[in-house]
Amino acid sequence: MADTQEFLSLRALHAAYRAGHTNPVAVAEQCLARARAAEPGLLTCLLEARARAEAQASRARWQAGQPLGPLDGVPVVWKDLFDVAGTPTTAASGLRRHASPATQDAQAVAALAAAGAVSIGKTGLTEFAYSGLGLNPHFGTPRNRRSRDGHRAPGGSSSGSAVAVDAGMALIGMGTDTGGSVRIPAAFNGLVGFKPAIGRVDSTGVFPLSATLDVIGPMAKTVQDCAWTYQALLGLATPDLRIPPLAGMRMVVPTNVVLDEAQAEVLVRFEAVLERLRAAGARIEHMHIPAFDALQALTAQHGTIPAAEAYVLHRAIVDGPDAAQLDPRVLARIQRGATMMASDLVILQQARARLMTQTRALLGDAWLLFPTVVHVAPLVAPLDADVALFNQTNLRTLRNTALLNVLDWCGVSLPMGLGEADMPLGVLVSGPAGTEDALLGVAAALEQLLAQG
Repeated sequence: MADTQEFLSLRALHAAYRAGHTNPVAVAEQCLARARAAEPGLLTCLLEARARAEAQASRARWQAGQPLGPLDGVPVVWKDLFDVAGTPTTAASGLRRHASPATQDAQAVAALAAAGAVSIGKTGLTEFAYSGLGLNPHFGTPRNRRSRDGHRAPGGSSSGSAVAVDAGMALIGMGTDTGGSVRIPAAFNGLVGFKPAIGRVDSTGVFPLSATLDVIGPMAKTVQDCAWTYQALLGLATPDLRIPPLAGMRMVVPTNVVLDEAQAEVLVRFEAVLERLRAAGARIEHMHIPAFDALQALTAQHGTIPAAEAYVLHRAIVDGPDAAQLDPRVLARIQRGATMMASDLVILQQARARLMTQTRALLGDAWLLFPTVVHVAPLVAPLDADVALFNQTNLRTLRNTALLNVLDWCGVSLPMGLGEADMPLGVLVSGPAGTEDALLGVAAALEQLLAQG
């Protein structure tokens, strides 16, 4: 049987199933074997019985020539914020390690199961999903497999899902994205990560960080795989993406904020992307985006919406005797919400609504384009040793992606080559809420362009 590492895409897996080179049961067993051998922190639990049952049902459908669609027989892992019936939803917190098992699947889990996906396991994350770096002292920090000079951060908060896909334990890694938690680990691990707009995917049964900004999204090796997963989450079956011509397409590169403090290699790689787009006939415009400056000023003066909502959600822990059992870095972030006043939250919400409208009007039919993160995955040891360095690095890691969460833009992070220490870099293409299908087509066009050498 072919090895699962050969299947870089769902399309390749489909072809192998049709040709009889492998089958869903063999693929599931290979994924489970890799998962059993995983380092601490990557998975919080295996779903062996479920995976085998789902794989056997999928094999029967493929043998009968009646697969359910693009997700049938595809191995998937779930960030441990998603309820999976019969397992605790730990949110990677030591306080929830022995939580009561979920009685039913989250809506997203049920949707992919209905599409024929095979659930391999649940994956680690930053405690309560509150960091962009992916470090976790309770369950362990998944090792970024691309690192050759030490243990580098996997990206967060959907750390385990990204590493599992990169390691061949699944073809789809499901995560949540409140400030970048799908797109950042995708960038750090050389994957594609897709964040729809808020409310596009039903979040019932998903442990929250911010009820206002949380979004469900997939990570995979290709844009098409993310698109098929997105459609399955919506209960839809669609053909291949429509990939538009790049010639004449408007792409806006912000001149403020998003390139600040960028590593030299990031700037070089990003400029190379822009040169390719220009050569393909795309219209590259450089533009000041006032909302980016405004959001930074608002955050400095009033805090953030996730901080306020996280404090409300976790205040019984944060203000009680169990606070000492939290990751102190996560505790400190949640505690910032305790210092916010009601007026701060109202000001943030009103400003957000205004800036969303202004930015959409300013950009019109253009797509935004800039680096997903302005640096490669950092080494873990210095972050663990220095809280100030951790905080600075975490804020810089989240900065670019978080801006678009607040403005409710959907986005796709694509690999754009290697930077410092030969670590992956990501480029982020984004569009306003409601343009998900068109954005995925644009991302696929960019993916094809970048694959040309």
